[in-house]
Amino acid sequence: MNAIALLRALGKRGRAPRPGEDVPPYDSAYRLDALDPHHIASYNAALGFGSDALPVTYYYLIAQRAHLATLLDERFPFAIAGSVHVENELVEYLRPALDDAMDIVTTVQVEAPTETGARYCVLETVAGHAGKKFFSCRSRYLARRGQRKASRQNRDGESPLPVVGQWTLSPAAGREYAAVSGDWNPIHLWTWSARLMGMKQPIIHGMHTVAKACAAIEGHTGRRVRSVEARFKAPIPLGSEASLAYAPGRNEYVVLCNGRVSVQGTLGLESST
Repeated sequence: MNAIALLRALGKRGRAPRPGEDVPPYDSAYRLDALDPHHIASYNAALGFGSDALPVTYYYLIAQRAHLATLLDERFPFAIAGSVHVENELVEYLRPALDDAMDIVTTVQVEAPTETGARYCVLETVAGHAGKKFFSCRSRYLARRGQRKASRQNRDGESPLPVVGQWTLSPAAGREYAAVSGDWNPIHLWTWSARLMGMKQPIIHGMHTVAKACAAIEGHTGRRVRSVEARFKAPIPLGSEASLAYAPGRNEYVVLCNGRVSVQGTLGLESST
């Protein structure tokens, strides 16, 4: 997200749909001519992947550009600032070569209101070219909050899975990830910018946590992650320590922080050779 796109995202006010009003699905498309090996190397170094890897989580950076363009469209009725990424799924079907072109198509679907009046939207992105399908990305966002209900703290601080990795986030971790991901959302950068967006303190990007988990699991198993699904349960403040729980042979993983489950989901590994 460059400075112009960030300002457009922060400035878009949106028009919340009236009760009972449906929002028709729509799509957007753009072409990516090739992958940038230098950018991939920077991403791998920042997240802990091997230098020659093409992580499945890197595809989110490609999809993220399509998401922003789609949400900035006047057909999307909500403001972008304040939306919350709640779920994500990435699947690699065919690993592209660095010089493969990709046609990126994103469809957005606004879900019907929940019982509390909350509105969610789902963005489905598919990348392919010339009959080849490279990857898909499904992201779900909370676009409008509903009425508050009694909160249930997700304090499952112990996981039945063994801990296989830990990392501590520096105060600059949000800015460092923004530099490689392009996601300069203010809630991830500084205390003052997070507070402007209604947060008490800056938090790390959810997809940073997923990428760190995938890198650790690849190092632990010696096998590449080909698909990953994540549910974002609680934020991880900058300066915190996160721990990853995972067991080989099971497809579940959990990331814990401050006595709470922060991210949990499933993944798929390449077959061992």
